[in-house]
Amino acid sequence: MIVDGARGPRLGGVEGLGEEDQKIVTLARSARARTGAAEGAAVRDETGRTYMAATVALPSLRLSALRLAVAMAVSSGATALEAAALVSEADAPDPADLAAVADLGPRVPVFHAGPDGRLRAAVAP
Repeated sequence: MIVDGARGPRLGGVEGLGEEDQKIVTLARSARARTGAAEGAAVRDETGRTYMAATVALPSLRLSALRLAVAMAVSSGATALEAAALVSEADAPDPADLAAVADLGPRVPVFHAGPDGRLRAAVAP
């Protein structure tokens, strides 16, 4: 029962995150699921625009999802990031991924979630 205008839990909501941060986790999950990739990622730039990506694993090109999402933001004109999300089976984000995020914001939170969307950690580069 919902009382006094309170809302129930959102479908796919990530406990402990605000709505905008939940959105980038959801985008990261969908990027991963859409391609069946090992990872999905999403970033939000200083204007609120979001960019999502999945791992690229070609014989001649390998890019992590988070580094690709950062590259997409930069190639679209972003000069800073507000937040990033990574969805993967890994225990922790790769240090090189965190370094790419730090290039656009040394204090940007990186929300690391499992494939089920459960938040594993919120780390800063």
